[in-house]
Amino acid sequence: MNKIDQSCRPRLAPGVRLQDDRLSGEPVLMFPEGVLFINPAAHDILKQCDGSATVKDIITALAEEYDAPTEELGKDVLDCLIDLQQRKLLEF
Repeated sequence: MNKIDQSCRPRLAPGVRLQDDRLSGEPVLMFPEGVLFINPAAHDILKQCDGSATVKDIITALAEEYDAPTEELGKDVLDCLIDLQQRKLLEF
C-alpha cells in the first residue's frame, strides 16, 4: 500500500459508486461485493474524491465548510481515506 500524502488525488476505485440508498435515503458506497453505509462526514469527503482534487484541497475545502482547523480535520480525513483505501474502495 502506498503512503497517502497531501498531494495524492483520491478517486473511487473502478466499480465503486457513491449514491443514496433507495430505501433509507442514506449515503452509501456501492461496489460489486456489497454496500457500505457511510456517515455524513465520509460522504462529504467522498463527494470530492474525483481524481482532480488533492488531499490537501479536500482538507482545505472541508475546513472552510465546517469552520474547523485544518490540522484537526486533516487527521480525520486521512483516517477515512486510509480506511477506504484498505478496503480497496478508493485509489490514488
